[in-house]
Amino acid sequence: MELKQYLKMSQQLVMTPQLQQAIKLLQLSRVELQETIGQELLENPVLETNDLPEARDAADVEKSIDNAKEAPVEDVRAVDDNQMDWEQFVENYNQYSYSPGSGSVRYNDDDMPTLEQTLASHESLQDHLDWQLGVTQFTDQERIAAERIIGNISDDGYLNGDVIPAIAEDMGMEVDELEAVLEVIQLFDPVGVGARDLRECLLVQAKHFYPRDDVVHAIIADHLENLEKRNVQAVLKDLDIDIVDLGSAAQIINTLEPRPGRGFAGDDTHYITPDVYVHKMGDEYVVVLNEDGMPKLRISNFYENRIKAKKASGDEKNFIQDKFKSAVWLIRSIHQRQNTIRKVTESIVRFQREFLDKGVEFLRPLILRDVADDVGMHESTISRVTTNKYVHTPQGIFELKYFFNSRIESTDGLDVASESVKQKIKQMIAKEPKKKPLSDQKICDLLAADGMKIARRTVAKYREAMHIPPSSKRKKLF
Repeated sequence: MELKQYLKMSQQLVMTPQLQQAIKLLQLSRVELQETIGQELLENPVLETNDLPEARDAADVEKSIDNAKEAPVEDVRAVDDNQMDWEQFVENYNQYSYSPGSGSVRYNDDDMPTLEQTLASHESLQDHLDWQLGVTQFTDQERIAAERIIGNISDDGYLNGDVIPAIAEDMGMEVDELEAVLEVIQLFDPVGVGARDLRECLLVQAKHFYPRDDVVHAIIADHLENLEKRNVQAVLKDLDIDIVDLGSAAQIINTLEPRPGRGFAGDDTHYITPDVYVHKMGDEYVVVLNEDGMPKLRISNFYENRIKAKKASGDEKNFIQDKFKSAVWLIRSIHQRQNTIRKVTESIVRFQREFLDKGVEFLRPLILRDVADDVGMHESTISRVTTNKYVHTPQGIFELKYFFNSRIESTDGLDVASESVKQKIKQMIAKEPKKKPLSDQKICDLLAADGMKIARRTVAKYREAMHIPPSSKRKKLF
C-alpha cells in the first residue's frame, strides 16, 4: 500500500443559497409567496414596498400581455455576487424592482364583490348547540353535563360511545341521568346530533319526523345492513311486509341525514385564487398573470443614499451589501418565477387548445417532457411550476397539474387522455338505468365500442378515484 497524488476532473452542481431561493420560490403557492415576501420585508431593511398601482380595466390587458412577452426570463445563476459593483448597482437600482402589472390583470372596483359580499359570519355546530342549550330548562348539574356532552360532539355531529360513562363517573351521576340529558340534546337542531352511531342517528330522526311509521323504525333498528346489501327477502320475511311498503320506507330513510353536522362543516371550505388567467380574445387564447395583492418591491432610498454618499463603512457597509444581495436575488427570483409560470401556461394552452374550445372530453394526453421540450426547461422545473398553481380558463378553474394525463390507446390511432376517459365513465354512469346499473365490464365494452382500449380493472380504478360505488351499490330497487 502506498499514498499517491493525482488530478481528477469532475462536474457537479453547486446549489448556492441564491439558487436554492429561486427554486424554493418557484414551487411556492400564491399565498406562500405572499407570506415569504412579507417575511422578507420584515427582515430586510433594504427592501421596501410602494403602494399598489391603480386598477386597470380590460382594455389594458392586451397591451400588458405584449410587454410581458418581451420581458426575458433571466438565469438566476448568471450573476457573481463577489464581482458585483454595488455602487454601479445603486446607480441603476430601478431595474432591480418588482412591480406587479406586467402581464397581470387587475379589475376596477365595479368588477369586485361588494363589502357585504366579502363579510361572512359562520356559526359552528357547537355554537349552534350552545345557543339552544341556553334556552333549554335543565338543572345546574344537568346543564354542566350537557355542556360537556356538546363539547365532545364531533364536526359530523356524532358522540363517542365512551363519553357518557366517563362524564357520569367524573360528575358522580348515574348513566341513566346522562342518557336522559343526551336524549334532549339529540332533539336539538339538527335532529339526531349526539348519536353514537348511524343506526341511533337515523332512528332519532325517524321517530321525530315520522313518529307513527313503525316499518321505518323497524328497518332502521334491525335491518340497516340488509338494506345496504340489497337483501330484500330477509327484510320482507322478518317484517311481514310487501315490496311496496319496503320501497316507501326506503324512500323515507333516504331523506334522513346520516351526518347531522354537515350543514355546519364550513371549516373544510377552500377558496382558490387563480395564479393565472386564460382569456379568449378573438380566435386566440392569451395568458395573463394574476398579480392582485402582490406588493411592488424596490430598494430603499435611504440605503441607496448611504451607498452613494459613501457614508457607510466597515460593518455597516458589509451589512448593507449583504441585504442588497438578498433583495436583488429575491426580486430576480420573483421575476423568473412569474415569467416561468407564464411560459409554461402558454405551452399548456398550445397543447390543450381543443380542451379550451370544447371541454374535458377533448383533453389531450400530456406529460411533463412535452412541455419541458416546448419551453426549453427541465422536467423538474415544470413539475415545480405546476404544483399548487391554479389557472382560470373558459372551462373552469384547474390546477396546472390537471392538464397532464397518461395516454389511453384508441383504435383510430389517436390517443385519449385518462381524464377524458374518466369523464366518459362518469357520463355513462349518470345516464345508466337506475334499476340495472352498468357493470365495470359493461362500461369497458362500451368504451371499446367507442375505440378506447381499456381493461376492466382500469375502469374500476377510475370509478373508485371518482368515489363512485360499484354497480351493486348503485342499483335502485324501488
